[in-house]
Amino acid sequence: MAAMLGTGRNQLSRGLIRQVAKARDVRTLASLSLTREATRKVTSSVKPVLGGFESGTNSSIYRTLYTTRVLGDEVKIIVCPAFADSISEGDIRWEKAVGDSVSEDEVICEIETDKTSVPVPSPAAGVIEELLVEDGSTVAPGAKLLKLKVGAAGAPAAAKPAAAAAPPPAAVAPPPPPPPPAAAAAAPIPATPPPPPPKPAAPMASRPPPAPMPPRPMAGASPVVRLPPADPTTEIAGTRSEHRVKMNRMRLKIASRLKEAQNTNAMLTTFNELDMSNIMQLRKENQDAFVKKHGIKMGFMSAFVKASAYALTKAPTVNAVIEGQEVIYRDFVDISVAVATPKGLVVPVLRNCQDMSYADVEKGIAALGQKAKNNDISIEDMDGGTFTISNGGVFGSLFGTPIINPPQSAILGMHGVFERPVVRNGQVVIRPMMYIALTYDHRLVDGREAVTFLRTIKAAVEDPRIMLMDL
Repeated sequence: MAAMLGTGRNQLSRGLIRQVAKARDVRTLASLSLTREATRKVTSSVKPVLGGFESGTNSSIYRTLYTTRVLGDEVKIIVCPAFADSISEGDIRWEKAVGDSVSEDEVICEIETDKTSVPVPSPAAGVIEELLVEDGSTVAPGAKLLKLKVGAAGAPAAAKPAAAAAPPPAAVAPPPPPPPPAAAAAAPIPATPPPPPPKPAAPMASRPPPAPMPPRPMAGASPVVRLPPADPTTEIAGTRSEHRVKMNRMRLKIASRLKEAQNTNAMLTTFNELDMSNIMQLRKENQDAFVKKHGIKMGFMSAFVKASAYALTKAPTVNAVIEGQEVIYRDFVDISVAVATPKGLVVPVLRNCQDMSYADVEKGIAALGQKAKNNDISIEDMDGGTFTISNGGVFGSLFGTPIINPPQSAILGMHGVFERPVVRNGQVVIRPMMYIALTYDHRLVDGREAVTFLRTIKAAVEDPRIMLMDL
């Protein structure tokens, strides 16, 4: 009998070990004990059966199995990513809250730096367990941001409010039967407050005034609660109130750079006007062929970028910059294109514009504009630049004086195209005209060079053959 029982214990041990090896959520097997001492204590009260043999002769099996937590419950601490070399800190803006479920690579928060916003994606799917920094706080690379419970199902957490919100419809059902009006009116009162804890105060405060609820069960069943607007500026009620909002880092940096440009440069602006008739006719005649070959429409920006690159090669001083007591001349043309975004003005750069065609310029501007729209502009996209073009004409600007984008030495301002009477060959005719402005650093660029530079742009836009023939 003892030999048969020993064989049964060995078979059970091997079976348990095989089952443990198959389990995915078990990391370690702490102990597996089969002792006679424990069985002697158990047999006094219980007689277990093993493999068809009754162990009534003070022999039994006692087993204990210890396991660790499953892999899906581990918690990860997400830290602030590294910034560019010139950026040491940023302000955090949370996109998610505690208890929200996130998927892999979903953006949890954004860190606003002086130049751009850095998104922080989730490394894995899970639920946000704790936020370690407050919204708007300043963080540095490597700082701990939040705790993420990996593998936890976030759907049930979101389903609980929905399930809690389900009782109100059930509470609406009792009022329709008219026979017991008092009981029907009393039923919704205890049922409604428990599901939404923050909101019972408003419904309870709104119910006392309409005391005659039994005659109108439909009105009492669905009370309307008006909450105050989140932003005080969205509704004006005739009051003289103020609403203070902290400036984001990008806006602060833009403000400091523009003021720095005013304090450092000896800025002077010269103006001219363009007759847009020829370039508009050129675009009209070749638009279909241009789109068919390059897959993008031809705009005015390509003409001005190419004309500016051509003029900068003719006037290298405008493409230069003062650094200390030296002047740095460049043999390349990198043009920054000012793009307005909801968070501020950014100036991504088109590299080597002197070697680009009209189609290359249009494709480059379209790609940069899409990145700016999606808030994907990086520091590398805005680094450098030897000259800037600002197109206020897209907003209907008639006239303006742009401010230099430091450390550059000049900026071209484009404006809207409007029909105006002009004199051509001794006759007054109506032509589509545009004012252009060149703001330059008078410490480096003289007036003669600035005016010549602007006239070169005017000639190259009005007649692109000048660039082709190098006139």
